[in-house]
Amino acid sequence: MSQRARPVIPSTTALRVFEAAARHGSFTEAADELCLTQSAVSKQIKSLEDSLGVTLFVRINRGLVLTELGRWYLDDIRPALQQLEAAAVKLATRRASRTTLTLRIVAIVGDRWLLPRFNRFAQAHPELDVQFTSLLSRDGQDQVQADGEFRFGEGAWPGCAADYLFGRELLLVAAPELLNKLGHPQQAWEVLRFPLLQHFQVPQAWQEFFSAHDIALEAAPQIIRYEFYSTIIGAAAAGMGLALVPRMFVADELQRGVLVNPLAAGVIGRSGYYFVFPQHKQADPALAALRAWLIDEARAETEEHAAWIHWAKLPSERSIESST
Repeated sequence: MSQRARPVIPSTTALRVFEAAARHGSFTEAADELCLTQSAVSKQIKSLEDSLGVTLFVRINRGLVLTELGRWYLDDIRPALQQLEAAAVKLATRRASRTTLTLRIVAIVGDRWLLPRFNRFAQAHPELDVQFTSLLSRDGQDQVQADGEFRFGEGAWPGCAADYLFGRELLLVAAPELLNKLGHPQQAWEVLRFPLLQHFQVPQAWQEFFSAHDIALEAAPQIIRYEFYSTIIGAAAAGMGLALVPRMFVADELQRGVLVNPLAAGVIGRSGYYFVFPQHKQADPALAALRAWLIDEARAETEEHAAWIHWAKLPSERSIESST
């Protein structure tokens, strides 16, 4: 059984040329309106007539007139062209009215946590145009003005509101090769047998770990300091020592087995990563949508992975819990 051939749908260019020629009754005037040559208009009309299998125009001394079929076709396609034009105008209006948010972002937060999942927010909020910037302007001097930023600290900044996201949950991580070489620790105090990798801006992390696990120091541990978490993660993966790293930043290495979590140990520290913004912008609807999404994403991942870690808390937090 033979199938019926599907009708050829003309291009919108050919239809616009046809409509303009019919309205003006002239290829020349249609060409002027559409910024085309007269030859291009003639070719578009000829191609349209060939694809439809009908004659749309007849030439007269004063110009062009539509054939009867041409008039019927014009009546049918004109509403479609008007709808396409209206849709284009509406889209342009919506695009022009998009709200722009500028975020200042720490590199590792962007690389390891935000950007891999940010497309979900962008798809859910096409009306928002989110721009990302580093800490400094192009000349390396003045800071770029931002609607919000990611900061590391304890959550208090004058004149700013702050939403906690993650980072207080520090995982003990090491390369399997290092543990095989020096022996797998069986108790928390045995971390003192290893070189300890420390972030320059988080010097209290290991002391928090010792305090949370009731480890008494009889001698100063071997500390190797680095400036960035990305460098610490690389050093730990290379077997240079044990590290305490925010759980969100090592999910990939743990999944691939490049790093492991000895003793399933971790510590809840005092400092973490916050989304920070000026207090006077708390009522901004665009910023509110972004804040809600960031908090939901951070909470969902925390709840998903919290069960398999034995989080140790600082003595001050344990005493607060025991008194409530």
